[in-house]
Amino acid sequence: MPLRQYAYFALFSQHVSADDMTFQLGMMPDEVTVRGSRFHEPTAVPVNHSWMVVCREPGLRVDEQITRILDRLQPHTDRICDLTGQLARTGGGAVLQIVRYFNDTDQAHPDAADAPSLLGWHLDRKVLDFLSATGAELDIDEYDMAGAEDAR
Repeated sequence: MPLRQYAYFALFSQHVSADDMTFQLGMMPDEVTVRGSRFHEPTAVPVNHSWMVVCREPGLRVDEQITRILDRLQPHTDRICDLTGQLARTGGGAVLQIVRYFNDTDQAHPDAADAPSLLGWHLDRKVLDFLSATGAELDIDEYDMAGAEDAR
């Protein structure tokens, strides 16, 4: 089954900009969104400012992608905890997001015989401790793309 997936850790807020988050953390994000930005694409306007560290490397299980993200974040755990506490007081917070697209035949995939199984994954104690310390939520989105071409 063709599968495309990625994971990211995001800090989000309606009031604190991604630039302010970067300054407070002392760490550059991989991606940001700006609340109410006036870009023509995408047409959806982000509800929050967000600061994200992302792993989109194909061929890795979700837990391996999360490990890559946490390896970058863990040296900054204390500052992330401080910032998530501040963001939570104004309706913001932190999230570890996992996004998976099953039956995604529009994407290039490695030869099925050589491809690792991407279906099974787990969260180890290190990940759970980080989520608990930072007050982060876990959000998992899974989409079945079978028949998606019919909807086009």
